[in-house]
Amino acid sequence: MRLNDLRDNAGAHKGRTRVGRGIGSGKGKTCGSGMKGQKSRSGVAIKGFEGGQMPLHRRLPKRGFNNIFRKQFATVNLGRLQKAIDDKKIDSKKAITATTLEEAGVVGRVRDGVRLLGNGELTAKIEIEVSGASKSAVAAVEKAGGKVTIVAETQPAAADKAEDAGAE
Repeated sequence: MRLNDLRDNAGAHKGRTRVGRGIGSGKGKTCGSGMKGQKSRSGVAIKGFEGGQMPLHRRLPKRGFNNIFRKQFATVNLGRLQKAIDDKKIDSKKAITATTLEEAGVVGRVRDGVRLLGNGELTAKIEIEVSGASKSAVAAVEKAGGKVTIVAETQPAAADKAEDAGAE
């Protein structure tokens, strides 16, 4: 058996139907689309249309609220941080920042910052800079001899307003 001898099984590959090739082919003239109207033309998808009946997505009640200004933090538990230190992905002697955690693969993507949570055990002495931390996480880091620094994220819009007020 060689690569040039390989073939599909008989009937495994069916040819494409060629439409619009004369009425004798069975798929000529209207090409299987019937006659007239929006659905007989190409590129039409009427999503959610139920023939004039009120569509399901409009019949169901709407609930809740999406806050467009909410902050999305990447979360890191102490156990995950200790595992990264044990695996030599993070150097515990240097200060740990959000970019350090992202490069080490501890967090997927830093959105509005990193929040440190207290799940798991930490034995290494670390200095970490995060956007937020739970009380239990801060206590665990300080118990291990480390230090947690809460870094406020910079808001360029607020800084611009402060500069404009000072210029007047």
